[in-house]
Amino acid sequence: MTSRVLGLSCHYHDSAACLMEAGGIVAAAQEERFLRRKNASGFPLHALNYCLQAGAITVLDLDAVAFYEKPFLKLARVLESHLDSWPRSFGSFRRTMAHWLDDRLTLPLSLKSRLGFSGRTFFVKHHLAHAASAFYPSGFEEAAVLTVDGVGEWATVTRGHGAGNRLRIDSEMRFPSSLGLLYSAVTSYLGFEVHEGEGTVMGLAAYGSPVFLDRLRGIVPSTPDGGFMLDRGWFDFSGDGKMYTPRFVEAFGPERVPGGPLGERHCDMAASLQSLTEEILLRLTQGLRAQTKCESLCLAGGVALNCVANQKILDSSGFKKVFVQPAAGDAGGSLGAAAFVSHALWGHPRPARMSPYLGPDCSASRIRRVLTNAGLDFRELSEKELCRETAARLARGKVVGWMQGRMEFGPRALGNRSILGDPRHPRMKEIINERVKRREEFRPYAPAVLAEAARDFFELEGDSPFMLFAPRIREEKKSVLPAVAHPDGSARVQTVREADNPRFHRLIASFGELTGVPVVVNTSFNRRGEPMVCAAEEAVAVFKESRMDCLAVGDFFVERDGN
Repeated sequence: MTSRVLGLSCHYHDSAACLMEAGGIVAAAQEERFLRRKNASGFPLHALNYCLQAGAITVLDLDAVAFYEKPFLKLARVLESHLDSWPRSFGSFRRTMAHWLDDRLTLPLSLKSRLGFSGRTFFVKHHLAHAASAFYPSGFEEAAVLTVDGVGEWATVTRGHGAGNRLRIDSEMRFPSSLGLLYSAVTSYLGFEVHEGEGTVMGLAAYGSPVFLDRLRGIVPSTPDGGFMLDRGWFDFSGDGKMYTPRFVEAFGPERVPGGPLGERHCDMAASLQSLTEEILLRLTQGLRAQTKCESLCLAGGVALNCVANQKILDSSGFKKVFVQPAAGDAGGSLGAAAFVSHALWGHPRPARMSPYLGPDCSASRIRRVLTNAGLDFRELSEKELCRETAARLARGKVVGWMQGRMEFGPRALGNRSILGDPRHPRMKEIINERVKRREEFRPYAPAVLAEAARDFFELEGDSPFMLFAPRIREEKKSVLPAVAHPDGSARVQTVREADNPRFHRLIASFGELTGVPVVVNTSFNRRGEPMVCAAEEAVAVFKESRMDCLAVGDFFVERDGN
């Protein structure tokens, strides 16, 4: 009998849905891509409708729905936290309780009223869902598993082990000792938006020195079991106001006003936070390696999106292989909840290592109609011609919007919803920023490289298909790739195999034939403050409202006047 389970994550941030059938991943997508609102948190109605359509089923064909946390257990933590900081937390309590009573505690009723579904509903612990999202699609028969994020119900870090269809959590750290909340608190202190700006802080860290590291260690001391604690005198996680206390500001200086100038102190603070994060993660993974004796490690949770720390883990933890799930944050909890039910409870065979291309596609007829209605001149080309034409424009320093096939699941553009450029061009980062992205000048762009040529350009062992590791550029290649190099000589690499993404592989190969460098700049297809494009309409809107030079959508190629 075919067993279909729909996984859901919502009501915090990055809501998403995932459909699995007989152990295979059919579809997965984030709600933000449909609503066009970053980090959308509400019930993922659009995403789940897409998943059902991709599976050619209705809600009545589902055998179960799986949710990525246990709401009553989480509510107990929320209530205790409010009581612990009462009456200061009254405002937060008043704002949040209505949401708990309206939707978070009544998911089965919501499923029935919204969808007409009255079948089985499973609630999977938040960090178990993270662990399942990493282990089950990893391709590893056996692995150690580490999850690190802000907080689930109570857990902030879990350490466990997976073998075959079995997955267990052996130990956990609990709120308020949280590496994810620490990173978010400092992100907010530095004037960036929580849940959005952590990656920006990671990029900013490369421009500073860890001069505050000793002071940060003092307020985040290590524990004998390899974990850590947060000194509550420095942080406030009551949900009503800032995540750091006046004591933190007194010690480290005034917080940065959002959008204000960035100084040396801000860069140094980011560098100190990043260094402490790497220290803690290395301590955790080295201990897990010694405990489990496994050669492979699976990582998930929002902190696992820190590609610089992931590289340190790969280099120094003792694990030979490290797998990080492409939607490692809360969106991936939808996959994890579905995977735990499908594999651990129902016993379905596990898939091979997952593909990130799980979102909507766009038909040729729709693309043609959108381009025509937009008044754009276009050519319809064969794949070989499309890749050759695009590669030629990239080699001339043009910026190309590249929308192909199914949308990526997770925050990284991996060659299907990408803006592309020439990595050899010393000003390509500035050009993309000026013409499209409008983001902070210090933030780096990533290289996508043919997997078979990756070791010629980067000090990389194994693959990095999801852009979640940051190896060093080989010394002799640094002058060749100025557009993607971090200040320390590393780069956030995506390796591209023909079997995983044939068209993107062909494009990079075509660029390599023209230039001798089978590498392209790859960043997400969006404007600042917007989610990645999902449909052709959004791709055309970004093209028309920016100064992008070319647009390749499906088999159709558009050039701006004068190219």
